[in-house]
Amino acid sequence: MNTQASRATGDGSKPVIALTPGEPAGIGPDLAVMLSGKPLPARIVVIADRTLLADRARALRVSATFVDHRPGERIADDRLRLLHVPLGAPAHAGALDPRNARYVLRTLELAADGCAEGRFEAMVTAPVHKGVINDAGIPFTGHTEFLAERTRTPQVVMMLAGGGMRVALATTHLALKDVAGALTQDGIEHGLRIVHDELKTRFGIARPRIAVAGLNPHAGESGHLGREEIDIIVPVLERLRAEGYDLPGPLPADTLFHPERLRGYDAVYAMYHDQGLPVLKYASFGSGINITLGLPIIRTSVDHGTALDLAGTGRIDDGSLLAAIELAAELARNRHSHAR
Repeated sequence: MNTQASRATGDGSKPVIALTPGEPAGIGPDLAVMLSGKPLPARIVVIADRTLLADRARALRVSATFVDHRPGERIADDRLRLLHVPLGAPAHAGALDPRNARYVLRTLELAADGCAEGRFEAMVTAPVHKGVINDAGIPFTGHTEFLAERTRTPQVVMMLAGGGMRVALATTHLALKDVAGALTQDGIEHGLRIVHDELKTRFGIARPRIAVAGLNPHAGESGHLGREEIDIIVPVLERLRAEGYDLPGPLPADTLFHPERLRGYDAVYAMYHDQGLPVLKYASFGSGINITLGLPIIRTSVDHGTALDLAGTGRIDDGSLLAAIELAAELARNRHSHAR
């Protein structure tokens, strides 16, 4: 990312962050309007439909004011900015409409491209609804994969943080039956290198200690419950340890997440989505953060879904969004410090 161009969009005191509210029928627009009037560690540009935000603010009885954002303008105050993108069809809280799928993707494209071009220093995403995007005839598996393709990044790593834990994933949105076949030595090695390097450069951890989970129960139990540990995971760990990486494992996932053990690790590298994330979300739901590692841009996200049944009701907690903004701002500041 061109940091000089990034700094040109603000006055240097706070990073400029793009926020995409995600699925228009969900709680993302609610979260966006709830930011109004709150002290934030960044200057926020919301990329969304103007009428959608106004309608949701009225439903929530929130006084939300947005200033129109012109790409390239210098942002020198904390007022929320709005980069208007028109909906494909009128949006109603709780009612999915495939006609708005391309609108959702357009907001992501503008945020990602703005980061890549240096107009934003990070992007924060509210939840999308994968099903309705697919219903519109658009293949879509998630933010992580979409942003990897948009930025032409061959491999990225999904990591969630919360409850005192950081959990990164070797595979993301796959059916359980496909996980074992998707694990390769090259993929695991590259993923661990990404996690290790970003813990150092973005999080400021001098010598990261990453606990690596096995795939099978009891980490394969010496091959009796599966050979993925022996044939795939262990050879990678041995190569990286020879380079100085600190990688305990492969460890049985059912005992790995004990609080006493976790205190000795900077992150956990889990083999699949529901191996690591249920524990983290139990400990931090509502305040957790999703981070995409390996991208040339900074992206954080909330740790929850669209909550269609709560959209427009006001019965939501914005803790995860505020945490995602705080971390995105911190990572942007760290990137500038590291670049110097």
